Amino acid sequence: MAVPILAQLASALDGTRLSLHVLSAAVWVGGQLVLAGLVPTARTLGDEAPRRLARAFSRLSWPAYGLLVATGVWNIAAVAHGQSTTWQVVLGVKLAVVALSGLSAWLHTRARTRRALALWGGVTGVSAVAALVLGVFLAG
Repeated sequence: MAVPILAQLASALDGTRLSLHVLSAAVWVGGQLVLAGLVPTARTLGDEAPRRLARAFSRLSWPAYGLLVATGVWNIAAVAHGQSTTWQVVLGVKLAVVALSGLSAWLHTRARTRRALALWGGVTGVSAVAALVLGVFLAG
């Protein structure tokens, strides 16, 4: 029996939504991990190198964060109805962690001391990974 066209369209939209969400998470979370690993090498290239790499990364990471938020809202709209209370609590925690990730990344871009850069960079990295893990729990 042929699958109705609306079911095919819904499946294609689900695949698109999830693919965009995962791709943007790969940039936001994975990019932070890669950049953190490159900082020691970048420092050997000069005082300005880590800052220049961070600025270049921000041109990719902030649009990815925006796409994560947009596709996250789309995910919630697509799947939140009828979910358990536990799922809804995990979602609430994830939303708080996502907000913390964005806020701490913004504070990292405003930091002027090495200590502040390290603090806000660490909070950003940990919260980004935590948001990713919580997203896996929600999907499971």
